[in-house]
Amino acid sequence: MDNVTPLGGDVYEIDTRMAGYSGITAGYLILGDRPCLVETGTSTSAPVVRDALSSLGVGPDDLATVVVTHIHLDHAGGVGDIAKYYPSAEIVVHEKGARHLADPSRLMASARMVWGDKLDVLFGTLAPTDAARIRALGDTGSIDLGNGRTLASHYSPGHAKHHVGLLDSLTGDLYVGDAAGVYLPETGDLRPATPPPDFDLDVALGSIALFQALKPQRLLFSHYGPVEDVSSTLERSAEELRIWVDLTKKARAEGLDLDHAVAMVRERTRERYAALRADDATAEQFELLSGAPSNVAGIMHWLDRTPR
Repeated sequence: MDNVTPLGGDVYEIDTRMAGYSGITAGYLILGDRPCLVETGTSTSAPVVRDALSSLGVGPDDLATVVVTHIHLDHAGGVGDIAKYYPSAEIVVHEKGARHLADPSRLMASARMVWGDKLDVLFGTLAPTDAARIRALGDTGSIDLGNGRTLASHYSPGHAKHHVGLLDSLTGDLYVGDAAGVYLPETGDLRPATPPPDFDLDVALGSIALFQALKPQRLLFSHYGPVEDVSSTLERSAEELRIWVDLTKKARAEGLDLDHAVAMVRERTRERYAALRADDATAEQFELLSGAPSNVAGIMHWLDRTPR
């Protein structure tokens, strides 16, 4: 299939075709003795992901595990649908996200407040998963991939309080979710993801430092794809966070409201990103992945509740 890319080590990148776009959100299949899907994409992407797994020979009873880095709808919105398609699969998530997969009503209500009518087009509806099938991870945990291969979970909040990074013992691949930001392979741009309500700069920088300490061989971004230049990419992730926070602080000190703060930060960061100087479709894709309004709102929310 044209949306499946082999990455070596029995790892396959799946373009989930979020909202019909290519190159927005990736899921990954680790095709070992105990096949594991990392990230489901959105609810509306679930049939796309199912077809991709089928093309790789994974039938309804073959998938052992589904694990999500966190419960935001572009990563985990398809969990309920995928759980129905694969009735033998265990669903793995950090303990701070588990109850929202079992009962998504609060999560969907808050998403509706943020996205309004765009919610149905971009994400669809997260269906509930039987709580008996959910395994909640603590700050560390391990997923059995078969033949002694494991996926080690490392709690990595800052972007979201229910976020984990996942390290493959065989390949050294680190699934970074959104904790290292958003990467656009077409342009090489890297931009932070700092949405409300959970963003916390110090915690986010701590998560990036943890990723460095794990010494992965490769970073697998949910947005989007593999990056082999691990150390400098993570350094850049931290630098981007600091720049966006510094600029938002300046806007706040000048008494700007959110709309004017967004405009200022957007203007002063524009030159950092080739995507914004590219064609309109690439710029739109980048803004959808890591929108300046969401990033600035998340940083403002953190500043408002942080004594300085």
